[in-house]
Amino acid sequence: MGTTAKSRSLWLIAAAYVAAIAVAGLWLLRGPSTGRLWLDSLAADLLATVVVFGFSRTYRNSSVYDAYWSVIPPLLAGYWWARGGLGLEQLRCWLVTVLVVVWSVRLTGNWVYGFGGLHHEDWRYALLRERAGRWEFVVDLVAIHLVPTVQVFLGMLPVYVCLTNPGRGVSWLAGLAFVVGVAAVAIETVADVQLHRFTRTRRPGQVLDRGLWGWSRHPNYFGEFGFWFALALFGVAAAPSQAWWLFSGALAMLAMFLRASIPMMEQRSLQRRPGYDSVVERVPRFVPRPPRRTAA
Repeated sequence: MGTTAKSRSLWLIAAAYVAAIAVAGLWLLRGPSTGRLWLDSLAADLLATVVVFGFSRTYRNSSVYDAYWSVIPPLLAGYWWARGGLGLEQLRCWLVTVLVVVWSVRLTGNWVYGFGGLHHEDWRYALLRERAGRWEFVVDLVAIHLVPTVQVFLGMLPVYVCLTNPGRGVSWLAGLAFVVGVAAVAIETVADVQLHRFTRTRRPGQVLDRGLWGWSRHPNYFGEFGFWFALALFGVAAAPSQAWWLFSGALAMLAMFLRASIPMMEQRSLQRRPGYDSVVERVPRFVPRPPRRTAA
């Protein structure tokens, strides 16, 4: 019964995304143009998000939106490359596109693995709506759907620069960006595998402080930030003169992790797991390093 419910839920979410992408595609083909490729793409992205939001409200579950975070970036990259024109450095375009696709497949696959079905919703969404009171509709639309879409789009703008700026740029920096990105995705992968193994066998109140989780309390978020940082490096490799703004998306991601996502997770863990306070004392919050030794 659980597997059937999950499969049905995944098909419904897939249908929501197909509808959203179709609406975005029609907008790009038939809708009014601003004359700026990035701005047209943003308008289509936001319109698709509103479609997903409609499904979220229909099924009373904002987790319908969760995988949108990782599904849309490869589509944006493919569209921008196709519209990028002549004179593009092909190796750089291939490297950044492969990285985005690998990241997307991994993160989406991890979401599918952990997704329980539409009877389950991320507890943070329910908490945000509850705190919003009569403004819960606005918070659901803006904070849970539109803001993450804008944030991901901002993080993808270096990819836009990479896929639309002609010329070789700084080739060695593109290679370094690819290495950093692959390493970041690898960190996320290992962290998620260790978390899934722990979840299957943990006892009530037990905390995870082994493997990467013994070096950072949130290695998955660290790896995710590393991916967006790598995309910024790709942008600089394509257009060094624009470096002053190309890290804004990665910094926005970092601010979200440090100011919102991590504090909410930490507060919940401290409330639910009595031993988590000792983990806080020993294990770094974000950037991995060897844990502190506690007195015997």
